[in-house]
Amino acid sequence: MLIQITISGLLTLFLIVLIRKYAHQLLLLDKPNHRSIHTNLIPRGAGIAFTIGAIIALYIGEPYFLHHRRYTILAILFVLAIGILDDRHKAKPKTKFIVLFLTTILIWQNGLRIDNVGIYFGFDIHFAWLAFPFTYFAIAGFTNAMNLIDGLDGLAGSISLLILTFFFYLGYQNSDKFLIELSLVFIVGLVVFLFFNWNPASIFMGDSGSLTLGFLISLLSFHTLRYIPSVAILYIGAYPIIDTIIAIIRRKREGVPITRADRCHIHHILLNIIGSVKKTVVLISTFQAIFIFIALLIHKDRDQGIFLLLYVIVVAVIYNIIIFFMRNSEMGCHNR
Repeated sequence: MLIQITISGLLTLFLIVLIRKYAHQLLLLDKPNHRSIHTNLIPRGAGIAFTIGAIIALYIGEPYFLHHRRYTILAILFVLAIGILDDRHKAKPKTKFIVLFLTTILIWQNGLRIDNVGIYFGFDIHFAWLAFPFTYFAIAGFTNAMNLIDGLDGLAGSISLLILTFFFYLGYQNSDKFLIELSLVFIVGLVVFLFFNWNPASIFMGDSGSLTLGFLISLLSFHTLRYIPSVAILYIGAYPIIDTIIAIIRRKREGVPITRADRCHIHHILLNIIGSVKKTVVLISTFQAIFIFIALLIHKDRDQGIFLLLYVIVVAVIYNIIIFFMRNSEMGCHNR
């Protein structure tokens, strides 16, 4: 594994430096808007760096890995490609969903899917022919959820790092080479990336990073279902999932399209209250870490209903807190 770690880290570093230097020529510049926390043009597309670094590291260190998991690796590259297109020219949502549909077919070939979601209040839920659409829905949902939380320096990177570290631990506990190697090469790349992305960031991961990480976490989550109950996945991806659920509910109640971007996400609210990007990211990361710890306490093959109910209660409480701050303070949180 030392070879993979070294290659992933060095390649990520080299490519980030290269992208930063030629960002203008590559059309990889983030222009500030009303939702931005920065006021200058910032290079983006670091997702290209840590994804390419990770895959090349896997290929050089363990060539068999790409052969046996070629559909999975190809799917990751497809998501990276649509992310790069989005960073350069703003890909249409329809195009993204088509690509995610195709990647669902690919990872399905490697056995990565959701067939059974477990026992809830005495009911053992199997999907049968609904397994594919549910798997696609889960992939599309979480991939876009990760994209939505990429709004503060270091936030998406930190959340992804925590989740992938959990997957690495799970792989180590179960001697699962797939989990260990795929998690580790991305962990190393993210650590390098965060040195450049920590506030004040000198480069962003871009959609090439957030979409790829969201997809990667989705497919690794499916793989971990052999070790953990399905409800634990909600806890492992707690912050991206909860933030997205709340954003959808809020926008539906406001009568605006659920796809409309705004500055009313949880991290925006907390930033306005705390006033520090770094402290906000640390607080949210702590919240994420607590939920990952709870996921470790949920035993497989037991009734998961109480943990699902607890999750729903947490979402409801956080939603009401967000609405309270939106209505009772002047924090500039509104649709524009």
